[in-house]
Amino acid sequence: MQALARSLAPLGDRILVRRAAKETQTAGGIILPSDTSKSPNEGEVIAVGPGIKDVSGNLHVPTLKIGDAVLLPEYGGSKIKVDGDEMYLYREDDIIGKFS
Repeated sequence: MQALARSLAPLGDRILVRRAAKETQTAGGIILPSDTSKSPNEGEVIAVGPGIKDVSGNLHVPTLKIGDAVLLPEYGGSKIKVDGDEMYLYREDDIIGKFS
């Protein structure tokens, strides 16, 4: 029986992000232990919600799109697992910026 891959479609103004891999070696070649390296604040947008409606009913579409590289806050987001991959859900307002 073939395993079905699940996909997650965020609701509202939520953005699904995969954080970048932790650095295990510095630019000078020093290898860092895994417990001392902190979580990176960069990630890639995997899925984007349709947007959120304001009081008057106008839809505000998110400015981010799939594949964008983003700067994330140090804390926050909802940690989830989709098909064994660890990802985070953020509101668009919580994402600090987009790399160009």
